[in-house]
Amino acid sequence: MKKSKDRPYVLFVAEVIYQNIVNIKNKNSELSNIDAIDAFIGSDIYSHISSGKFHDEWLRELEQNNYIDKKTKKKIPNETIRLLNIQKDVTMKQLIQFPDLYYTKSHFPLEISQRAFDHLWRMCESYELWCKETKQSSLIKLNIID
Repeated sequence: MKKSKDRPYVLFVAEVIYQNIVNIKNKNSELSNIDAIDAFIGSDIYSHISSGKFHDEWLRELEQNNYIDKKTKKKIPNETIRLLNIQKDVTMKQLIQFPDLYYTKSHFPLEISQRAFDHLWRMCESYELWCKETKQSSLIKLNIID
């Protein structure tokens, strides 16, 4: 059975995060993936996602279209919408922001900052695994899963 190359809705935010981290690395080629993710944590799109506004706007847009996918013209299942709301809640909790509390005096990330970093890393991994599974290796730029 051939795998669909259509990105699952739950990977939409992961793709946005992934592409932004790739852009950071493209602008600063000497950065490691770790440093690029750290740089992403300070970005405007990170703030937009971590506040829940990203999902709110997206879900509002879907609702205005009666949950009909613009690309496929198919109705998005209620279960998918429920999962996107759960994803929003989890993402907000994992990426919670406390300004100026990223590092302790010893320069080790605080637990809450490490949790945000780990969540972003897992989202990038998930995106790359989907790319690999659907044989779209050209989309893999960070090589996190290798």
